[in-house]
Amino acid sequence: MNRIVMSPAANAILRALTGRARVERNRILLTDACSVDWCSLTINGERHQLRLRVPGPEAASVVERMCDGLEDAEFSIPGVIVADIVLVDSSRRSLDGSISLTVEALTVTED
Repeated sequence: MNRIVMSPAANAILRALTGRARVERNRILLTDACSVDWCSLTINGERHQLRLRVPGPEAASVVERMCDGLEDAEFSIPGVIVADIVLVDSSRRSLDGSISLTVEALTVTED
């Protein structure tokens, strides 16, 4: 099995999303992750894209808890501020009942 390499900030976002869903970590499957450096004149950070799949009969309720109010959510990640987070790919239900979704986030480092 190949592990997806993630930055510490992306990993923290995934943990926070799992916490919002109030399920065990193995209920939200990471299918792809991409983080790229981002900066302005005075701010450094990263842009993240996380592709997730939620299997099982309760997939819809897990996704709803995870994404409800996501854009306004506060995240407590040491050394990182989640400046923006959004569900960019609306949930897609597969024939097996799983739901796939894509979350994008911008994090900035606290200085």
